[in-house]
Amino acid sequence: MALNGINTIKGIDGKDIKVVDTNYDNSKMKNDDFLKVLLADLQWQDPLEAKDISQFIDNTVKLRQMEVLNNFQDTVDLLKNVNQTNALLYASNIINKQVVYEGNETYVKNGKSQVSFKLDQNAENVTITVLDRNGNVVESQTFQNLQAEKIYPFEINNPALSDGYYTVYVDAKNGEEVVSSTILSQGVVESVEKDGSKIYAVLNNQKIEIDKISQIGG
Repeated sequence: MALNGINTIKGIDGKDIKVVDTNYDNSKMKNDDFLKVLLADLQWQDPLEAKDISQFIDNTVKLRQMEVLNNFQDTVDLLKNVNQTNALLYASNIINKQVVYEGNETYVKNGKSQVSFKLDQNAENVTITVLDRNGNVVESQTFQNLQAEKIYPFEINNPALSDGYYTVYVDAKNGEEVVSSTILSQGVVESVEKDGSKIYAVLNNQKIEIDKISQIGG
């Protein structure tokens, strides 16, 4: 008299005996349900054709394996949550710190800020423009024949500028073709927050993924 799946077992008269719900998902069987089926199987077995003890041992081993797997999954889930919490705690250390991050909002203090940019392709002409909150141009500079994948610095040094964030634009072209670029700006982290599985630094009311930060301090 062998186990007939997880849903039923066969009694002495050969009829199916329901142990758990018919629509039970075997792939998600828990320890308690496995034990429930095992005990029911022993209870309804034919005493004249008692089970071989080796089968009982085999089922017991399976039960132990499932217990280990379930406990392991619980441990993995716990570690995952702990790691995410620890990551948020570690990230909180950069609050109020100046960072260099991938974005085009740079913080100017005492009229100074350091910006850099990297082109996806070679460009014949590149113009860097810095705007204030009102859209006024406060800094502008043009470069010629810049190479791809090389980081170029651009310094803002204007004592007339008030402290705060300014927007940086890179207009790069190779002939008539527009060339994409990546801008690295300075900012001060206001707070950090977790959104799903990702952790963000908040700068100037914008959320920046932690992995977009390339430098802390400086």
